[in-house]
Amino acid sequence: MTVRVLVVEDEEVAAEAHAAYTARVEGFEVAGIARSAAEAARFLAADDRVDLILLDLHLPDGHGLGLLPKLRASGRVADVIAVTSARDAEVVRHAVAHGVVLYLLKPFTFAMFRAKLLQYADYRARLAATPGQVVQDEVDRQLGSLRAAPGGSLPKGMSPETLRQVVETLRAAERPLSASEAGEALGASRVTARRYLEHLAEAGQAVRQPRYGGSGRPEMEYSWSD
Repeated sequence: MTVRVLVVEDEEVAAEAHAAYTARVEGFEVAGIARSAAEAARFLAADDRVDLILLDLHLPDGHGLGLLPKLRASGRVADVIAVTSARDAEVVRHAVAHGVVLYLLKPFTFAMFRAKLLQYADYRARLAATPGQVVQDEVDRQLGSLRAAPGGSLPKGMSPETLRQVVETLRAAERPLSASEAGEALGASRVTARRYLEHLAEAGQAVRQPRYGGSGRPEMEYSWSD
């Protein structure tokens, strides 16, 4: 089922970019764009088929999180992904308390944006496939698809943020990537990229296979394991 998305962003260029990004992700469509909290509230009152809100937290008529209590009080259950430059830990805590399911920091690439939407889509798919009555491990799996960092616990010297970027790059790639290609996309060295790719392969989250066609030893290439 297609996820209908409302983009709430006061900057025109950013709003159009987020809408264009959304339209590029399979399974998602743009329901509309709102440039303020008041405009978003009016849109949601008129359209009860919005599934997901991409919410900027800095709006001209107040903090974006102020929209959510009104939304919940009206009985709307649309999910929310915060799309913001706000990096303060207290803001993140309040966002979680208000029911924000994911948090995407500006600036970001399309690969990062797409990865968040696919992460959300995976959560919805798991939820839709769950029977009416759930057991604990089913609840854990559903919430884990939103909360868990990719790749599990990390070896010493590896960064969760870098791992997340590698995952987003790999998931967004239209074809398997070599360590050199992944490093170039990330702005990192081939050695660094290879270490993270190998970690994902060992964890079963990436598929590793030789790439033939060049001279000498075949180069390894990696693709996301769906």
